[in-house]
Amino acid sequence: MDKYAVLEALSALSQETRLDVFRLLVRAGPVGLCAGEIAERLGVVQNTMSTNLQVLHRAGLVRSAREGRSIRYFADLDGMGDLLGFLMKDCCGGRPEICQPLLDGLTGRA
Repeated sequence: MDKYAVLEALSALSQETRLDVFRLLVRAGPVGLCAGEIAERLGVVQNTMSTNLQVLHRAGLVRSAREGRSIRYFADLDGMGDLLGFLMKDCCGGRPEICQPLLDGLTGRA
C-alpha cells in the first residue's frame, strides 16, 4: 500500500458515519449487510449512506456484491490489513519484542 492510498483510507475513516459503518461491517463479519440495513441501523438517510459507502469502497475498506436489487457490503479486511501493515512497518526500530504487546492486542492474544 502506498502513502496516498493510506491517506485516502485514513481520510475515509476520519468521518464519524464512515467509521461507524466500517465498525458495523467488521462486526457483521463475512455475512455483511445490505446498504438499506446499514442506513437503518445507523439512522442515516439512504442517499447519504450511499455516498459514505462509496468513499469507503474507493479507499479499499469495503467491498460489495449485488444481490438482486440490493447491494451487500462487507468490511475489506485485506484492505484494513494493508493499512495496518503500512502503519506498523519498521515498528520499534527492528525490535519486535517492543511491539509484541500491541500486536497481541490486535490479534486477541493474551
